[in-house]
Amino acid sequence: MAVTATGRRIRKRKLKAEINVVPYIDVMLVLLIIFMVTAPLLNLGTDIHLPDSKAKALSTPKDPIIVSAYADGRYALKLPDADNVPMEREAITDRLRGIHDQNADATVLVNGDADASYQKITNAIDAIKDAGFDRVSLISRPVETTAK
Repeated sequence: MAVTATGRRIRKRKLKAEINVVPYIDVMLVLLIIFMVTAPLLNLGTDIHLPDSKAKALSTPKDPIIVSAYADGRYALKLPDADNVPMEREAITDRLRGIHDQNADATVLVNGDADASYQKITNAIDAIKDAGFDRVSLISRPVETTAK
């Protein structure tokens, strides 16, 4: 062993190549407890009931194009100054694409049947988006109020 000038011996210690994992275990247990407490509080599939609106209607655009989605899966297209014509989804997309090429600022509205599934209305919106229109509006009926 080596001796210093003061006469003390110097011990050479071996270095430990171990990691102290106790603090990591403590942190892991705290996180486990936090996640166990918060997990039941996360409701990912809650049922919601959308509120009725008594807001005034916005101004109706002049000469809108209306795509109707029915509960049985049918679609129809109503052009300005024309009747409601039943069409397939692909035919609506083709017809709207031609209209979009002539007038990109045309107003397109979706008229969804109250009994139609959300998927049917979404398919109608997709047909409009596939034609190139960026803005789509939904048609709704105002809430009927009872006389007091």
